[in-house]
Amino acid sequence: MADRSDRTRLIASATRRGLGRRPVSPPVERASTLLNDAPGAMRDESAGPVYGIEDLSAARELRAALADLEGGADAWLVPSGLAAVTVPLTALLRPGDSVLATDALYGPSRRFLNRHLKARGIDSAFHAPGAGVDDILAALTDRTRLLLIESPASLTFEMLDVPALAAACRARGVLTVMDNTWAAGLAFRPLTHGVDVSVQAVTKYVGGHSDLLMGSIAVADPAVARQIGETIEDLGWRVSPDDAWLALRGLRTLPLRYAEQARSALSVAEWLQTRPEVAEVLYPALPGAPGHDLWGRDYAGAASIFGVVMRGGSETAAHALMSTLELFGLGYSWGGFESLITHETGQLAFRRSPPTLAGELLRLHVGLEDPADLIADLERGLAAWRAAS
Repeated sequence: MADRSDRTRLIASATRRGLGRRPVSPPVERASTLLNDAPGAMRDESAGPVYGIEDLSAARELRAALADLEGGADAWLVPSGLAAVTVPLTALLRPGDSVLATDALYGPSRRFLNRHLKARGIDSAFHAPGAGVDDILAALTDRTRLLLIESPASLTFEMLDVPALAAACRARGVLTVMDNTWAAGLAFRPLTHGVDVSVQAVTKYVGGHSDLLMGSIAVADPAVARQIGETIEDLGWRVSPDDAWLALRGLRTLPLRYAEQARSALSVAEWLQTRPEVAEVLYPALPGAPGHDLWGRDYAGAASIFGVVMRGGSETAAHALMSTLELFGLGYSWGGFESLITHETGQLAFRRSPPTLAGELLRLHVGLEDPADLIADLERGLAAWRAAS
């Protein structure tokens, strides 16, 4: 099925034959205890899971589908997108190691580096978000064991040359872990570009309905896979059968939702780019935006989330804009069917070298609403911005 499109493969895995009469989606199996017919069978793993903490039907099907989507030998499920980042770091790093990451790293991932890993003798270093390959490689030291990649980066959406970084790190014996939530395993496949571990927040696009928390970890190399699998087993981190079933349901329609929301996001971004209140739109899929050339070279699509740098303004003006909107929800996360807006200027202070922007930073996620209606809503918001500025 490798030559089929993602749309087809994600559905064909549900309708494959040879499994007898059954529902389209596997049943939700809520179980802690799994019974056996004979004492000798109780620890026979060839017959399937022996206890409910192991993945049951829906989770096994979801893992297989995600591994196929990402081009990995295996994929694991963990309780959140953050756990998808922290588990590989826990599995692959040891006291005395160092990890290098972008200064624009997702806030909770940064907190894990600075608080949890530091207390265990693992140091962290940060490169400039828009750094080139040579500058990032120059920041590697003899202790650097792992490069943690975000591309695009959180909030300011800088792009990195991931294939070149992955190849150079592999030659130096440095592992690479990439947070691939923005591409959802669809628009970019890190494993096929040489990255060792691809993680994503299934919470976002795969779930698609803002009603579950989950992360996935996909790996191609058996040695790396073994370390991650054993760490998950030791920590006892699994997902509920109900959440696995919901995520599997969302996965079937992922390509359609992802593409439609990207089309709408581009329409909204292009409109915002023309507005006098807006200094810059940070969206790699937008022609002329920072990172557009790398995006065009490596990516087959785009997420529907981007940054909007206002021209001047204040927190008061930003809140006035947000309070006026009717279609954009005020809430964190993204990738669901609904549009969202957040004010992110304050988050930049956590960076070692905060960027100099022309004004307040807003983050927009574009959902499945009609883009014309979203633009009309934003026009009302911009009027409130002008009145408050």
